[in-house]
Amino acid sequence: MKSVVKPGVFVLALSPLALLAWQGLNGELSANPIDYITDETGTWTLRFLTLTLAITPFRKITGWSVLARFRRMLGLFAFFYGMLHFTTYVYLDKFFSIDEIVADIAKRPFITVGFAALVLMIPLAATSADRIAKWIGGKRWRLLHRLVYLTALGGVIHYLWLVKADQQRPLAYGAILALLLGYRLWNFLKPRLVRLRLRLNGEASPV
Repeated sequence: MKSVVKPGVFVLALSPLALLAWQGLNGELSANPIDYITDETGTWTLRFLTLTLAITPFRKITGWSVLARFRRMLGLFAFFYGMLHFTTYVYLDKFFSIDEIVADIAKRPFITVGFAALVLMIPLAATSADRIAKWIGGKRWRLLHRLVYLTALGGVIHYLWLVKADQQRPLAYGAILALLLGYRLWNFLKPRLVRLRLRLNGEASPV
């Protein structure tokens, strides 16, 4: 089953890029192709980040431990589409004009936040391999990969500040991210609150 499902997920993750290529070949990239490609790759970056963060809560709620096998792949696809998003901006929009890019990063807040979120994804992608995680050490690796929370938050803010009119979609992503992070925060605080309550009541902590 694994030999079928994992390649299937891989192919599905590549389908947004395949669709963009198909639309490009058929002249269906809207009246402003550069903006369309930039928007689509950015949106898919945020979608894959959201899916990556959803794996752990969904696995704990459903008991489907098999889902953990896809977390790394989804995270790497988030980085892949993030790099496509950035490359579209650098190459197709700015034509590698370093002066314009630096000025944009410094003066336009949504680009500053988006660039920072992409930079935070680099160490996550670079340390995704098992041998590197083993070399770093499990505790430090897990601490490093908490940067994904900041990356996702930066992605939502980037999207929210980019959109000037209808902010329904970025706010929806923000609500989903708040739920996913809130779940993690509750699971972190719950045992500590239980121990605090037991101490206040003079009871022994459960073993």
